[in-house]
Amino acid sequence: MAVAKRKRRGGLAIQAKKPKRNEKDAGSPAKLRDVAEEAEEEERDRIPGPVCKGKWKNKERILIFSSRGINFRTRHLMQDLRMLMPHSKADTKMDRKDKLFVINEVCEMKNCNKCIYFEAKKKQDLYMWLSNSPHGPSAKFLVQNIHTLAELKLTGNCLKGSRPLLSFDPVFDELPHYALLKELLIQIFCTPRYHPKSQPFVDHVFTFTILDNRIWFRNFQIIEEDAALVEIGPRFVLNLIKIFQGSFGGPTLYENPHYQSPNMHRRIVRSITAAKYKEKQQVKEVQKLRKKEPKTVLPHDPTDDVFAIPAEEKPIEIQWVKPEPKVDLKARKKRIYKRQRKLNQKDEQGGMQNESMDN
Repeated sequence: MAVAKRKRRGGLAIQAKKPKRNEKDAGSPAKLRDVAEEAEEEERDRIPGPVCKGKWKNKERILIFSSRGINFRTRHLMQDLRMLMPHSKADTKMDRKDKLFVINEVCEMKNCNKCIYFEAKKKQDLYMWLSNSPHGPSAKFLVQNIHTLAELKLTGNCLKGSRPLLSFDPVFDELPHYALLKELLIQIFCTPRYHPKSQPFVDHVFTFTILDNRIWFRNFQIIEEDAALVEIGPRFVLNLIKIFQGSFGGPTLYENPHYQSPNMHRRIVRSITAAKYKEKQQVKEVQKLRKKEPKTVLPHDPTDDVFAIPAEEKPIEIQWVKPEPKVDLKARKKRIYKRQRKLNQKDEQGGMQNESMDN
């Protein structure tokens, strides 16, 4: 059987060439049947070619990189996002002294029109920038409660490079700043159709839920049997700070009134612990002052003795004879022991004098 020819765009010429009829085989229908059965078996065992991909129209490219000074958890989160988003690109870490407007030039050099930038401060606070380069808008978030794929060890799994479904909370459609964030998240996290590095499968879901004025990100696998969801990871929480009109700057479109900076949060925690310590010290000082104060003598209240039962009066006995002294047995034993020791010493000295006289 002849091998099927492959088209330029990945399609296959499904029809194979028909076997040639010889003049000898023309008269025997049994041989023709055998040849047809062999051709059918070969068709069954043949591995189908790749699915014909259409034209790649939505050419969204995401640049995912970070600043210097990030910790290991941030680095693993960045790698997880690159693995889940096949239309992403990587770049070297940016120096913290450079201004954020330089990122627009980096996106232009990398041929990217969207950017996810992780900014680390004080080696403990992590900020995420989502930007539409170079015209904007852009949003700045504080990233909290980070859990990476390697850290969670969840049972879910998905095909690398597959396209995700995006699920949004209904609150995104109620408020205008959430509607703007929804459109920005769709353009960044949604893998374009017919992307060269993507797979033509949809087997996981990105969920964006709003709770406690924060955006909670989760990644779930879709099980084919009963369409149940099993979490894959990673997971993190985005606390919105500001939305800017331009890319990494410009006029402020929205500022979160519920946002509290990490420095202020740490300051409040320290002040609470200091207040507890001061309160304990004040209690100790008050107790010391109370001990030093003289006790106030209250006047006798005659009503206190109304229900008091008087004790029985016993007759007073006067001793006219001096009581005999008590015998101290321990002192008596010591005196007897001293006497015996002295007598023994005298006997030993007398024996030694007799022996010297005899000699």
